[in-house]
Amino acid sequence: MTFSGVQAQMQALFGYSTFYLPTEDRPYMETYLQVDAWTVGFVQQPSGVYKATVEVTLVARQQDSVFYAKKYELNSPTVGSLDELDFSFLDVQRFSLPNGIYSIELSLRDMSAPETRPATVSEKVVVNYDRRHPMLSSLQPMADATPTVGQGTILSRGGYDMEPYVSDFYPEQVEQLNFYYEVYNIEQEVGRKPFLTMAYIERAETGSRIDDMQVVSRKNSAPLVPVYGSIDIKELPSGNYNLVVELRNRDNQTLMYKKVAFYRSNPGVKAKELSDFATTFAGKYTDEEQLNIYLDALYPIASELEKEVSRELIKRPGLEEKQAFLYRFWTARDAMAPEAEWLRYKERIDYVQEHFSYPRTPGIHTDFGRVYLQYGPPDFVRDEKNFVGANKIGSNQIQPYNNMQLGSDQNATDALAGTSQGHVYYLPYQLWRYNKLDTDDPNRVFLFWDEHRSGYYTLLNSNARGEVQEFGWERRLCRQQLPDNAIGEVGEQFNRGY
Repeated sequence: MTFSGVQAQMQALFGYSTFYLPTEDRPYMETYLQVDAWTVGFVQQPSGVYKATVEVTLVARQQDSVFYAKKYELNSPTVGSLDELDFSFLDVQRFSLPNGIYSIELSLRDMSAPETRPATVSEKVVVNYDRRHPMLSSLQPMADATPTVGQGTILSRGGYDMEPYVSDFYPEQVEQLNFYYEVYNIEQEVGRKPFLTMAYIERAETGSRIDDMQVVSRKNSAPLVPVYGSIDIKELPSGNYNLVVELRNRDNQTLMYKKVAFYRSNPGVKAKELSDFATTFAGKYTDEEQLNIYLDALYPIASELEKEVSRELIKRPGLEEKQAFLYRFWTARDAMAPEAEWLRYKERIDYVQEHFSYPRTPGIHTDFGRVYLQYGPPDFVRDEKNFVGANKIGSNQIQPYNNMQLGSDQNATDALAGTSQGHVYYLPYQLWRYNKLDTDDPNRVFLFWDEHRSGYYTLLNSNARGEVQEFGWERRLCRQQLPDNAIGEVGEQFNRGY
């Protein structure tokens, strides 16, 4: 992930794993922070060398309770010249956490520019270990492992000094996928009998295993069994994959498993499945610029990993990789008819590009376009350019009779009955209603507005799950003409869906 400050931009990767000490019945967490040296400021020291310092604040909390907090300075290795910044530096923290659901909050500040605001990130983490049952720790990819000498360091575990691999992206220069995990309380499942550990790579879209890319080892049961392994990925072509680990008993029955997703970029390997894409529907698209647009347009319906991979592919040339991604994307959604699924979605892309594009903003990047791509065409559209509604006080906002300052009993009666008390002028808006969304309740409504009367609409409010829901949206739409908590005519339209 990227951390951004006000005046400078710091790039860093943050990850974590959870482990357990069965003898103490104590779970604990490790966090991994990897900072790209060239994105932080190096300051010359009195000795002439250069060093960067990052202020780190790490907090683990449950609602209002803080279970762990640490603020410290992370110093980079020193360099003799600012031309020597092609590296990253790593920080590992280890601390106990009881079982529970936590918010892990990390803040970073480049101390070469202390006036900048810290960049922050927050992650939800579940810690759940039980001494009564067999369990697995986190599955942690490793950059390297060497035998521990002496008492070891914070990187020491299971007889090795291990450097964690923080990213889920494996470029072609990385030839080994190393990993580490721990098995707890396995003797409660297999007794004193040995068991098998297996690790392999599978395609994320289909779950099919990659031939010749697995390792198997035999382990003796114990309260804690460390497992370190490595898989050669030199011949693994570009694509989305899972690293899977399994535990099996002597009868080859699966006891437990865990997996972690990653993306491999290896354009030098032309596997058979990659070269065959020329004969699929994806092979029809040979204009790489147009193909980039199609990959970009998948964003509204893509998983987080697919979004990350798509962004990486768009940044660089590589026609076959992009064809492969497009094919795999739709095969994962309908293995029997991926082209038909793609063509239905392509109709949405073409419509969005034609009808919702704005100067310097393609239709797929507008709010209109995003909603249309994600949910399809709406079942009902209301388009208002100069809507004027009545300001009805009595029906939508309760006012005590003795506070109304009205000139006659008839005026008071009219107000309490909801009679118009002037007009409310609204900015241009469109109301879209979907009778049924696949992942939500019926009658979901999206309201877009043209805030600056420029013809460019943005999403103001929706009642769909996961969409923007803004308190007081109607007052913004009518430029604060409505009283607080009042519902005007557009609010009524929104509630009705028309």
